[in-house]
Amino acid sequence: MPDIPSHLNETESGPMIPLRWSRDSAASGALQGAATLTRESLPLNWQTAGTRENTLNRRQSLAMLSGAAIGLPKPRAQGRASAHGAPPEAEATPDKLLLKDYRPKSIYRIPETKVDRAKYPVIDCHTHPYARTVAEVDQWVRNMDAVGLEKGVVMTMASGEGFTDIQKRFSQHKDRFELWCGFDFTQFNSAGFEHESLEALERCHDAGATGIGELVDKGRGLGAPVGTEPANWRRGPTGPRPHPDDPRLDALFDRCGKLGMPVSIHVSDPPWAYEAMDHTNDGLMNAYKWRIEVKPGVMGHEELIESLERCVKKHPRTIFFACHLTNQCNDLASLGKMLDRNPNLYADIGARYAETACIPRFVAQFFSEHPDRILYGTDMGYDQEMYRITFRILETADEHFYALHYSYHWYLNGFNLPDALLKKIYRDNALAAFARARRNMA
Repeated sequence: MPDIPSHLNETESGPMIPLRWSRDSAASGALQGAATLTRESLPLNWQTAGTRENTLNRRQSLAMLSGAAIGLPKPRAQGRASAHGAPPEAEATPDKLLLKDYRPKSIYRIPETKVDRAKYPVIDCHTHPYARTVAEVDQWVRNMDAVGLEKGVVMTMASGEGFTDIQKRFSQHKDRFELWCGFDFTQFNSAGFEHESLEALERCHDAGATGIGELVDKGRGLGAPVGTEPANWRRGPTGPRPHPDDPRLDALFDRCGKLGMPVSIHVSDPPWAYEAMDHTNDGLMNAYKWRIEVKPGVMGHEELIESLERCVKKHPRTIFFACHLTNQCNDLASLGKMLDRNPNLYADIGARYAETACIPRFVAQFFSEHPDRILYGTDMGYDQEMYRITFRILETADEHFYALHYSYHWYLNGFNLPDALLKKIYRDNALAAFARARRNMA
């Protein structure tokens, strides 16, 4: 998941969300958002025009904030950086605090669970070739051993020599990683595309690729950028590319089924990326960096999900993994219906922990209603602490904790999933999906 964009500041196009505080609110250890407040909407203990209106006691005042209060940081010495890297000026002068510098800390004295290792063996169905050297791959394996990760599915998104190079890097740990390749689109606009792409797919399969992914369509076709990606993000070709349901891809998806290769597809992005980039967008701190402008030639959120489902329906013998819960974390009921309609579709939870840990009870219920179709995934590197945070979310009943490297400022909560469901999501569902793909082979 991407970092909070550095360009969210008061001099560029990103919004600055100032925070204002009064003497009474400081005494109670609370900051209050002032970006859109009116006199009528202010808490009653707010100082306005030198008057004080009907002061509430501290408990009532905090209750009115409805979870928006945070502990006020102590001013730091001039020139010292904060523990989280925020400028000292942002902490010393709350009226100038930028959204990108906001680093909340929970003030609740509640149980905290430390999860060093997953409760059961884990298969990570959504990783990429983050390790750039053999030594880094070795470190990745040591991290996996430390946290209880059995295997990782590395979606290389590569074909030809690119796939071969990655394969060599991971060759010392074949029992710990499955390598998936990508489709070869180099001849897409030529008459020989189908033949050439099928040949490339067969070569990757013969070389050891066990699946396809991650295929990504954010609106302009598989692998094509939409134009608002951050500068450091990988950029694909600028020409037109096919959407998942394009008939020109039918032969490829059918061949994947015959070869027993599951296909991982990422369509759309979280809905916050499509919303107005203003004070009403509660995912703004992350959505702004990944914003998507729907315009001619760019499919919208719903259209992309419909394209994916048409593709899945057309190829019932091919197993599909929908990345990131199909980016419907805000509408899991729709995802549930999609899973019900398509028995060859699974959904991974990679890089969507922040988007779901804010609604833990609903998510836990959703997982329990689709216990055989949810896959564990990360898509966030291979740091030990990253893995442990995902385990804490899935396994515990912890409440109101933060993981700011998830790029959102929402607090997180544990799903407290039962053991039987944990086993399925962690490992068993992945094994079942792989086995189904092999059974579907011609």
